[in-house]
Amino acid sequence: MPRIKKISEFKPLITNLAQTSHYQVMFGGLNGQLSTHLNSRGVDTRFITESSGLLCSSASIPGSSLATADINGNFMGLQEKMAHTRIFTEMQLEFYVDSDYRMIKFLEHWMEFITDGSEVNQTEKTYYYRMRFPDEYKCDKTKITKFDRNGDKELEYTFIGLFPKNLTSIPVSYGTSDILKVSASFEYERYIAGKTTSKSVKSGTSNNRGSVDFKTSVELGSQIDFGTNNVRDQISNNGLGLDGSQFR
Repeated sequence: MPRIKKISEFKPLITNLAQTSHYQVMFGGLNGQLSTHLNSRGVDTRFITESSGLLCSSASIPGSSLATADINGNFMGLQEKMAHTRIFTEMQLEFYVDSDYRMIKFLEHWMEFITDGSEVNQTEKTYYYRMRFPDEYKCDKTKITKFDRNGDKELEYTFIGLFPKNLTSIPVSYGTSDILKVSASFEYERYIAGKTTSKSVKSGTSNNRGSVDFKTSVELGSQIDFGTNNVRDQISNNGLGLDGSQFR
């Protein structure tokens, strides 16, 4: 039953909230042809994997929604909703521009690579745009990692089939100088919430799973009687997390 709580009961929760300024973006998994193209434009692989993410001044943790269909007739007078497709929203990233303009070159020439399948010199009047095959320009290892101020806890997202969709115009003007920034939006097929490394898979912690091994899970699970209505209390009494994070 609802009851009035003391400040001391929820103070540990309120004073331990995540902050927006601790995150890191890492680009990876670019196709060999794309990497060669970018390198010829002055954007080397080391800049892409190590420096470009550090220049990201603003990012967004991705979101998604479910497309639904209306189902009629299963029950008299009732309309049901059924999910049929998961829709992922495009991602917006903003970057500081280095003095060598490699950040702009990285985004500009990535998009150039997507559309330059015509193999005709761009200076020719007969030049035309032809899109490359998706496997050539999409990357599968770009990550956004959100962590706390101490680096003890983190939330990781890995994007599959990511590529830049839109590069915004960059205003410049006379007057007081400011730091130059560039913004781009990215499309992707899906994302994976949680670590995806071979180490996390082997340890059982991939995709935000708990770290209890299979043997321990079986032993703890055997102590729970799922035929009763007090499963939650049994989980708590057996030392398992109330959120189920330790019981798989």
